[in-house]
Amino acid sequence: MPVVLEGGCLVAGAGEAEPLVGRAISLSTTRVADGLLRDDTRDQMLYVLAGAGSVEARPVGPDTGVYVPAGIAAQVGGALTLACAYTPAERRPGAAIEIVRLADCPSHETGDRSYRELISARVTQFVGDIPPGRAPDHYHHYEEMLVILAGVGRMWAGRSHAPLAPGSCVYLPRGQVHCVENTGGSTLRLLGVFYPAGSPAVRYET
Repeated sequence: MPVVLEGGCLVAGAGEAEPLVGRAISLSTTRVADGLLRDDTRDQMLYVLAGAGSVEARPVGPDTGVYVPAGIAAQVGGALTLACAYTPAERRPGAAIEIVRLADCPSHETGDRSYRELISARVTQFVGDIPPGRAPDHYHHYEEMLVILAGVGRMWAGRSHAPLAPGSCVYLPRGQVHCVENTGGSTLRLLGVFYPAGSPAVRYET
């Protein structure tokens, strides 16, 4: 069961099977092998955590983002472990599957932290790097889901907190004061998904 922090922030440990469900966005990790990915009511923002294979006959591996609009089927070949974020269907004309490698995305600096955006439409998918230490508490005008990819830390929501490790997942409601603290000696890397879309560089301090 996820740990519930102030304001409805949820923190799930690595390997917890149940998805995190927010007001408009949900997150789960799953393994897919040689099949179709399709959801008729929600857009899917996928990130390859492990494995090798293909999506729509294009090779994919770890650190690849995939956007699958609602009502469109994506053919998966091989075996992949995915972080899957689901958001309300965009239903824009001409919407198509997008596949983006993290290595092809430019890095942006914000203070002592950096991030790379993979996909940004009505939803933003990014990977951020956090050095050891704790940044000021802040909040956003969107809902946020996080997956810890590497490193250890602590999720703060107000005065409440929970530990983070690789595979930990976090849900942050819109407007919730929070901070990710890196308690380790090396970079903490996380996957983030915002809904609606927003810049990882924009934050509002309390």
